[in-house]
Amino acid sequence: GRRITFELRKNLKFSDGTPFDASDVVFTLEKLQDKSLHSPIAEAFEAAGTVTARAISPSKVTVQFKSYIAGIEGLFDDLSILSSRSPKMEAAGLGPFTIVENKAGSYMRLARNPNYWKRDSSGRQLPYLDTVRVEFQRNRDIELIRFQKDELDILSNIEPEAFNTLKGKPGVVALNLGTSLDTVQLWFNQVPAAPIAAHKKEWFKSAAFRLAVSDAINREDMARVVYHGYGVPAAGMVSPANLNWASAQVKAPVFQPKQALDRLVKAGFRYENGMLQDKAGNPVEFTLVTNSGNKVREKLAAMMQADLKQIGIKLQVATLDFPSLIERIMRNFNYDACLLGMVSLELDPSSVMNVWLSSGPNHAWNPNQKTPATAWEAQIDKLMRQQATEADPKKRKALFDKVQEIAAKEAPILYLVNKQSLGAASARLRNVKPSILSPQMLWNIEEIYFATGALRASR
Repeated sequence: GRRITFELRKNLKFSDGTPFDASDVVFTLEKLQDKSLHSPIAEAFEAAGTVTARAISPSKVTVQFKSYIAGIEGLFDDLSILSSRSPKMEAAGLGPFTIVENKAGSYMRLARNPNYWKRDSSGRQLPYLDTVRVEFQRNRDIELIRFQKDELDILSNIEPEAFNTLKGKPGVVALNLGTSLDTVQLWFNQVPAAPIAAHKKEWFKSAAFRLAVSDAINREDMARVVYHGYGVPAAGMVSPANLNWASAQVKAPVFQPKQALDRLVKAGFRYENGMLQDKAGNPVEFTLVTNSGNKVREKLAAMMQADLKQIGIKLQVATLDFPSLIERIMRNFNYDACLLGMVSLELDPSSVMNVWLSSGPNHAWNPNQKTPATAWEAQIDKLMRQQATEADPKKRKALFDKVQEIAAKEAPILYLVNKQSLGAASARLRNVKPSILSPQMLWNIEEIYFATGALRASR
């Protein structure tokens, strides 16, 4: 569990024609450990300490870790190998397509990699398509109209209303892949230096307050009304679709406004005349930020407003464009609470190290801590590092179950709904074989073909 050796495919070339061999793997792993790059992939590798790569031959490379690491082979799933010889290092790739045009925030045009190694059963070189245009469409209504006008050929992660519109339409294959790995979640700002009122910081640091808010949210209604039944109340940090790792002990919170008020009263809050106040008499109200243009999240926020009003909490909602939202939640921390989705790319617990380690950049409620701010965060740090180096699968599962149980008890993040993964494709496409793993509709893009022209994809 501390060393893995790869036998590389021989006589391969990068898309720009430079040769591929073990020296490129060594080069990539050295780059990965460059702290100045802030690679999100590096977190999982760092769990096992120093990583040393050595080329045994041009087609064989050994990677040595300082300590045992669980699921060692899975660490490399998201690692794209860089060319150590190409003058334009990041432009050279080994995948089926290369980027030939990128208009930020608008579209990306991909072209067939003439050096791609993979062939189909008949020996024909893949990919079948010559070009792919990936459109970044912020407005989901316009996206749906364009799909119906045959301007787009594949839609991923579509909203329930759009799915119902497309279901049964001629020329369209509407696909429900079942419960996704993704989560919709809410968290409160617990950054000590955040420019928000001190009394709000005290509320947000209180597990009783966070759990009370959780009790007051009607997740069943959210799944039924907002998701049109294409979703289930979320139990916790791991989707039930992740069969190996979701804890059976963590259940979805039940809508209990009375219990919510009981928690708050025990914590020193006062409920009078339909209004909630803290010990100092401050009315309990806060602002929830989310991204503008996302109708589903706007509806979820509106439902939470009504739910929390029942326990005397005034919730205000502010929708921001995505760059402004990121500025608030990751840089200046000028926000009370945030509602966002989280896309899960991997099944293994080690893939969420950057979320659950207190030092992690994506530790949403209080990122980049020098030392854990609370005893329970320190405990999660310890358990996450232990599971990452535990050889016994049963013991590892028990360690990660404990993490899930602590997260449910302390509620730093309130998980709302696990939506179903919905997509659609033109009936003229062939070999569309979607998966709940990202990218759901396009994971086998090299095998997809379209008889009448280029594929234009919207994700």
